[in-house]
Amino acid sequence: MKTFVTHTAEETEALAQRLAQKLCGGEVIAYFGGLGMGKTTFTRGLARGLGWDGEVSSPTFALVHEYRSRPPLYHFDMYRVTSFDDLYSTGFFDYLETGGILAIEWSENIESALPEGCVRVSFRRLGDEEREITVEGIEL
Repeated sequence: MKTFVTHTAEETEALAQRLAQKLCGGEVIAYFGGLGMGKTTFTRGLARGLGWDGEVSSPTFALVHEYRSRPPLYHFDMYRVTSFDDLYSTGFFDYLETGGILAIEWSENIESALPEGCVRVSFRRLGDEEREITVEGIEL
């Protein structure tokens, strides 16, 4: 486990780009932290690090956004998932089999369904832009 402090959105994205360089496909990255913590910003950096140059936005209403990076990145929002049936309807279990990378916001809501060995990224607000980001399950 390693903890980082970022002072701007750009620093948060840069940290995620570093993480992206360690990924080869099939990883699940579980985000923990409340509203406005920088989870989508982190995913933007992850996508950039994987070669995606398009828009990255929160999948709040779509539940999942797919980015055709190398390997593909699947960005989930589990905020509204409250049951196993809800989780199943997102296609989550099918995405696990694709060999892509899953980045999951609101992993607190599906913690019992997270695969063993997933990368855990926890966010804590220190100031307006400043964040404490803890990464577990992969060496950065």
